[in-house]
Amino acid sequence: MVDPKKEYKLGEAVAVLAQFPRAKFDESVDLAFRLGVDPKQSDQMVRGTVALPHGTGKTVRVVVFAKGPAAEAAKAAGADVVGFEELVKKCQTEGWVDFDVAIATPEAMQEVRKLGKVLGPKGLMPNPKTGTVTDDTARAVKEVKAGRVEFKMDKAGNVHVALGKVSFPAQQLEENARAVIQGLLHARPATAKGRFIETATLSATMSPGVRIDLREFQSVAA
Repeated sequence: MVDPKKEYKLGEAVAVLAQFPRAKFDESVDLAFRLGVDPKQSDQMVRGTVALPHGTGKTVRVVVFAKGPAAEAAKAAGADVVGFEELVKKCQTEGWVDFDVAIATPEAMQEVRKLGKVLGPKGLMPNPKTGTVTDDTARAVKEVKAGRVEFKMDKAGNVHVALGKVSFPAQQLEENARAVIQGLLHARPATAKGRFIETATLSATMSPGVRIDLREFQSVAA
C-alpha cells in the first residue's frame, strides 16, 4: 500500500495513511524528521512550539507554578493543578510528574529551577523559548489546552511531533501536519548550512512510515 522509497506530497501521504488497517485503539499520528544539523553544536539546537489548528486529540494535563493573580488567572483558564512552594516540594520530595506540560511565572522559576533533575529528563522544565515561562499564565494555559505542542531535537538530530489521531478527518490531519512542518522550518538555526530537513516521515502508532515530499515547502525553508 506504500512505496518505502517514494516521497509523497503531504495530502497524498495523509490519504495513504487513512487506507491502512486500523488498530483496536485510536492511534496517534506522528511526524518524524531527520535534520541536517550538528546536534553537538549548541548554536544548532532546534526547539520551539507550534499551534495545531485542530489540536492533538488528547487531553493535556497542565501544571502551573505561580502565586497571586497569576495563579488565579491560571485556575480560571483551566489549569489542572496550580501552586508554588508546596507544589515544588511535592515534585522534589515525591518525584511527582503526573502532568504533560509545566508553566511557570518568571518569579516562580527561582524555585522551579531546583527541579531540574526531576523535570529535565522528562522534558517538562518550563522554558521561555517555548512560551512556558510567562506572567500571562492564562494565555499559556489556553494555548496548550487548545493544541500547542512543543518540539525539540534529540541527540541524534531527529525531531518527533505528535499531531493528532487517525480518527481525525484527513483535512484536519493535513492542516496539522502542514503547521508542524512550517513551524519546524521557521525554527531553523541561523548557523545551519545546506539542507535543513533531510527526511520527513508520517506514520500512525502501528503503521509503516510514509515519506513526505517537502518541495512544496521550499519557499518557507529558504
